[in-house]
Amino acid sequence: MKRFAAIPFVLAFAATLALPATASSGDDALALVPADAASVGVIHVADLRTSPLAARLFSDTDHISVAGDAQHFLDEASLNPKEDVDLVVAAGSPKGAGGSDGWGLVLFEGRFDPARLSAALVERGATKKSTPAGDYYLVPDRHADSSGHGSGPAGIAFASAHLVIAGSESAVVTALAQRSAGGTGFTSGAGLGRHLSRIDSGASAWALVDVSRIPAKDAAMRHAQAHASGDDAATALVSSMKSVQFLALQATAKGDALKLAATGVANDAETAGLIEDTLRGVLAAWRLAAQEKSPDTVAVLRKFTVSRDKDTVSISGTLPGATVRALAEKKHAD
Repeated sequence: MKRFAAIPFVLAFAATLALPATASSGDDALALVPADAASVGVIHVADLRTSPLAARLFSDTDHISVAGDAQHFLDEASLNPKEDVDLVVAAGSPKGAGGSDGWGLVLFEGRFDPARLSAALVERGATKKSTPAGDYYLVPDRHADSSGHGSGPAGIAFASAHLVIAGSESAVVTALAQRSAGGTGFTSGAGLGRHLSRIDSGASAWALVDVSRIPAKDAAMRHAQAHASGDDAATALVSSMKSVQFLALQATAKGDALKLAATGVANDAETAGLIEDTLRGVLAAWRLAAQEKSPDTVAVLRKFTVSRDKDTVSISGTLPGATVRALAEKKHAD
C-alpha cells in the first residue's frame, strides 16, 4: 500500500495489526461488539506462533508495510504490530433490507501511544472529531473518484493506551458511546453473543456468522458452485450450505498442528440430517480422490468426524503440522 485512504487504510491497519495475542488491559474489545452484528471474528495470533501458518501471516502483513506511507506511518508512530498488538476483534453488518446502513468495526487490544499515533494520522490528512464519549479521527478516502464515489471516510479512535477502535465513522462513534456506557452486553449474551458457548475458551481464532442476514448469500453460493462444478463432492457441499442459517467456526493451535471445528444450524432437523449425510459423503469422496495422489491426506481426512444434534451439524478434525505447512506453501505458491 503506497498511500493511505479511508476504508482501505482501515483494512490495511487491521491486517498490519493482527499480531500477536494475550489480551491484558481493562479495555475489553469483545464487550464493544454491537448487538446487531451479523458477524464477529477474533484472532489470538500468539496462539498461532508455533504453527507454520505464523510465518505466512507475518509475511503477509510485512508486505503491507514494507514500503511507502504505511511503513512511514508505523515508524513515526513508534508502532511495532508484532509486539504491540494483543488481540483483534472484527465485527460487521450488511446494509439492511429496510435501508439501514451497513457498517464495519475492528478493535485492537494492546499497547499503544495515542499521541504519536494521532499525530501520524493528522500528518496524513486526518481530521480530529469530538463526541461526548471521546475523540476520534476522520480519515478521508483518497481513492474516491471525482464524483465522490468510494468507500467513504473512516474513523479511528485511540480510546486508551490499550484500545484502538477503527471502522466506518458511524460504527466508531457508536463504539465510543457504548464504551462510555459500559459496553454492549455482547459477552453476556446480547446478539451473536448468545452463541459464545459454541466456541471453545482456548480457541486461537473463531468466528460467528448469522448467515441468514447476509444478503449476498445466494450470489456467493452461486459463485462458489460455479467454481466447484468440476468437483461433485464440492458442489454437493456448497449446495447443502444454502440451508445453513448460522455458522460457528474455530481453529485452535496445538503445537504445530491446528484443530478445526465448524458448526452449522439448519432450518430444521430433517435439513440438518441431509447436511450431515452430505458432509459424510464429501469426506468419503475426498478420501477416495486422495488415495493415489496423496495417501497421507487420506489418513488426515479419516480423523475428521461429523456429528448432529437435532438441527445442528458439526464437523471437526486436526490438521497435523506437515499438512499445515503444505497448505501454507501451496498458498504462497499461488
